[in-house]
Amino acid sequence: MPPQERMQGEGWRALSRERWLARYDEVRHESEHLCRPLAIEDYVVQAMPEVSPPKWHLAHTSWFFEVLLLEPFLPGYKCFHPQFAQLFNSYYRTLGDPFPRPRRGVLSRPTVAEVYRYRGHVDAAVSQLVESVDSSELAAMVEVLELGLHHEQQHQELLLMDVKNNFAANPLRPAYHDAPDPAAPEAAPLAWVDFPGGILEVGADEQGFAYDNERPRHMAALAPYRLASRLVTNAEFAGFIADGGYRRPELWLADGWATVTQQGWEAPLYWERLDGEWWHMTLGGMRRVEPHEPVCHISFYEADAFAAWSGKRLPTEAEWERAADGLRVAGNLYETGWLHPRPARDEGLTQMFGDVWEWTSSSYGPYPGYRRAPGPLGEYNGKFMSNQRVLRGGACVTPASHLRAPYRNFFYPDDRWQFAGLRLADDP
Repeated sequence: MPPQERMQGEGWRALSRERWLARYDEVRHESEHLCRPLAIEDYVVQAMPEVSPPKWHLAHTSWFFEVLLLEPFLPGYKCFHPQFAQLFNSYYRTLGDPFPRPRRGVLSRPTVAEVYRYRGHVDAAVSQLVESVDSSELAAMVEVLELGLHHEQQHQELLLMDVKNNFAANPLRPAYHDAPDPAAPEAAPLAWVDFPGGILEVGADEQGFAYDNERPRHMAALAPYRLASRLVTNAEFAGFIADGGYRRPELWLADGWATVTQQGWEAPLYWERLDGEWWHMTLGGMRRVEPHEPVCHISFYEADAFAAWSGKRLPTEAEWERAADGLRVAGNLYETGWLHPRPARDEGLTQMFGDVWEWTSSSYGPYPGYRRAPGPLGEYNGKFMSNQRVLRGGACVTPASHLRAPYRNFFYPDDRWQFAGLRLADDP
């Protein structure tokens, strides 16, 4: 049974301790598998303040289990190193003063070898905890364990995003992996899929895992709307560029235009003109921009400007979720091994999961009735509910077992290093 079906279908109450340990080992080993293509020098690079070195990701995910799972639940647990509590704390102010994010790249020590020893120390302790925890504490322990596993899967995606950014900053433009043949088939024709209006429920129900920002499930009113059958392609976005899209202030939100002019944007992140052609950096190295692939690495501002240029709009997150409701989580996700967006091959509503995260027009905020969890877990999502935008659907670097239709990703509107693109919406 695939991990997505196993985790969501049975829920944590149905899993034995042995299966929880197997799931833990699966996720933890995958993080280390992702680092196998790296040279030792790659582990500490931080090309911009928003990214983190691979070594930091490996240590931080271990810190999460150590501080939020082992210290509260395993009597007598001894931390691996007393200063790691500060070095590898990301943003949990209730747990101390984190080491500054923009300076993570200066941490040549601890060494990579010591970080791997740290992971082994934490893994052994988690195994001991799961096998020995009292039945009265099992439910509370497992809730934190499951959160930690999804947290690590988030960092697996972040690690790939950050490695790509680090390698793009290197004039040698190294490849992270041997990408499959980039030859891309022609994208399916764009069509429009109509959805009726009405009052419907959105958000995660109480079955299976969901982050707190996906709940509570609540009612939302939707007018009739239409969604594009597939994602916007590179060729379509290149048309926006050729028509002066980055030089036309009437297409942009005020903050977006200020960002474009200040940053000098002329194309999506990683796009470059070489001998009159568009090329871009991929995890497989530099490649020509394939016209039929979904456009990727654009900000919310660019997605909104393209929609305005097209005479359309971005969908709301409720519209997106209504369209995805009942669809199986399947598509060009991490497990395919492509680690790069692929053209839409099917007609009808497609690419709802995978390829690129889809910007919505919705601001990231709490659902009606949302209450932030007490203590440090309340900092996981709730403290960021300001000045960010919601993305939906996952990307080519997102693990399938980490996704579901109500999943709410969020980034600042000028962020571009995540695998983000867009799908158009319209009114009938």
